[in-house]
Amino acid sequence: MIYLSSFLFSRKSVRSPHIYPYNVFLNRTEKILVFAPITVLYGGNASGKSTMLNIIANKLQLKGQEYATNNKFAGYFPQFINECDFTLGEDETGKSVKKVPADSRYIKSEDILYEIKKIQQEQILADGYVYEHIRRGMPKEQREQLKNSFQMKQQMEYMKFAQEKYSNGETTLQMLDDLIETDALYLLDEPEVSLSPENQTRLAEWLNKMARFLGCQFVIATHSPFMLATLHAKIYNIDSRDFDVAKWTELENVRYIYDFFMRHQKEFVQE
Repeated sequence: MIYLSSFLFSRKSVRSPHIYPYNVFLNRTEKILVFAPITVLYGGNASGKSTMLNIIANKLQLKGQEYATNNKFAGYFPQFINECDFTLGEDETGKSVKKVPADSRYIKSEDILYEIKKIQQEQILADGYVYEHIRRGMPKEQREQLKNSFQMKQQMEYMKFAQEKYSNGETTLQMLDDLIETDALYLLDEPEVSLSPENQTRLAEWLNKMARFLGCQFVIATHSPFMLATLHAKIYNIDSRDFDVAKWTELENVRYIYDFFMRHQKEFVQE
């Protein structure tokens, strides 16, 4: 399923090379992405792949979007967003998509790690549980009642049980399973954080199924070789000047790991 067909980042030039997020695209000759059911933005640290996801999330007004408030050039962020453009895709019958599904969202690795931390710290968990009700408009009087209710005590017990039962990696997989519904667009920023290689592969296989059979579209920022090898994805190399489409075996991070193990291959041979 293709909900988001293409995205054009601002082509405007600014004088200062430090203005965010214009500086992310300063030396790029190509500034458009064309999406598949699963699209990967591959790049090293500070390549701009997370920024690109957040720009897309802001332009599409997805749940989980973040406003750039921690940068002295943050005032340019909404200007940049306004200068971006996108096209929507088509459904299985060839009809044009009118809007991105309402359940679509931007899910960051830190969001998942924060959820795990909430499980590990009961007070943070309790605060987060109450905050969710505040966000949904619960009046102050009802919030005070909630804090001392059996409902909240029961919820805390459920979460503490989950902490004992699951590792961080298993909790991550469970949370992604809870957050990702059918028939929606999802932007995922390094979802493999805290996952073992085996679980990274399990996650990638599950995402393949969600895209193929359950109407989901994914745009994923990652440099995990296990994710890259397993996902049935179109891969953009964000480290390249032209946003080249590449095979996973051509990517620098993957080649480095391959060369590393080739240098040590004799150590894997049993005598």
